[in-house]
Amino acid sequence: MTAAPKTLRISIPETDINDLKQRLSQTRWPEAELVDDWSQGVPLSYLQDLAAEWGSSYDWRACEHWINSQGLQTLRIGNQDVAFLHIRSDKPNAKPLLLSHGWPGSILEFRELIPRLSQGTDGEQTFHLVIPCLPGFGFSGKPQQTGTGVATIAYLFDQLMKALGYAEYFAHGGDWGSIITQTLPLLPDSGVQGIHITMPVVQPDPATMSELTDEENDALAAGAHYVRWDSGYSTQQASRPQTIGYALTDSPVGQLAWIVEKFWSWTDCERDGISLPEHAVDRTTILDTVSLYWFSATAASSARLYWESFHPTEELPIVNAPTGVSLFPKEIFKASRRWVEQRFPNVTYWNSLDAGGHFAALEQPDTLAQEIRACIASFT
Repeated sequence: MTAAPKTLRISIPETDINDLKQRLSQTRWPEAELVDDWSQGVPLSYLQDLAAEWGSSYDWRACEHWINSQGLQTLRIGNQDVAFLHIRSDKPNAKPLLLSHGWPGSILEFRELIPRLSQGTDGEQTFHLVIPCLPGFGFSGKPQQTGTGVATIAYLFDQLMKALGYAEYFAHGGDWGSIITQTLPLLPDSGVQGIHITMPVVQPDPATMSELTDEENDALAAGAHYVRWDSGYSTQQASRPQTIGYALTDSPVGQLAWIVEKFWSWTDCERDGISLPEHAVDRTTILDTVSLYWFSATAASSARLYWESFHPTEELPIVNAPTGVSLFPKEIFKASRRWVEQRFPNVTYWNSLDAGGHFAALEQPDTLAQEIRACIASFT
């Protein structure tokens, strides 16, 4: 029998905050890049400016206050402690909805979605929201043995929903959260009744390769770009997470650069020919995310999800659950509907958006809330 959830109040010691500021002030910087763009990584001048803000005007306590104000809880399921937010709507017709984040994400991704989905306006479907920290991320426990991959996390989240009284529920996710969401229907006795994803994991249909659509050519180009320019972090975390963990856990600037690069590369952040992360996600939100990873010291434990989960498989399993897909133009991996329906034969909702990227909940919260509502409405 699973014990009752316990309140988890976050209070980072002032000594840890002072230690962060001291480390930032003593950073040993490399020389500047040899190009005038981001193609060799985060530019020195940009990172120095952001690090200076992190060490001076940035206020972690404001982020900490928000987390505590939402009622963070923890529940032990088996040998794993799962931290989560449980936001109950006061609307009588609210439906339970599991929101799962990815890397380098956190429960903070859903800050703007919470009021949009739990409150809504007259006549809008509202939701009871359950937002867990992935094991090894944020304030969930760090797994103490191998084996905590996507299937295990999906099982833990399904058990969490049932422990909270939701025998049946819907689920949404992006990045790893999207993969976890796609795995939920594959569990025996899963309570998930339908899923909404922004990053469907599929393989191109060989039968279409001689007559590709523009959308499919774009998907192949995006995949090639990822392999050439964006996959280095993934290869490192999937092969040697412990090694990179030393650097990121010891150096706040290292952790900052490791994450902020993704807010540049994976967001829809070009404005007037200039691409900067804060064009898509404001600096405070970026620093909140990096601070959460820093203060929780989860660089290694979060990276291990790649090591646990990146294993070759013969074929992706078919997911028969009702499925909705919202494709944002700057998503990492893309696909056409006919490719997606090879794996997800019960697609009831499909939409391609005009703006937004991989961090849709941060970049386009209004749009994503509308997409989730429209998707779940299509299931009934």
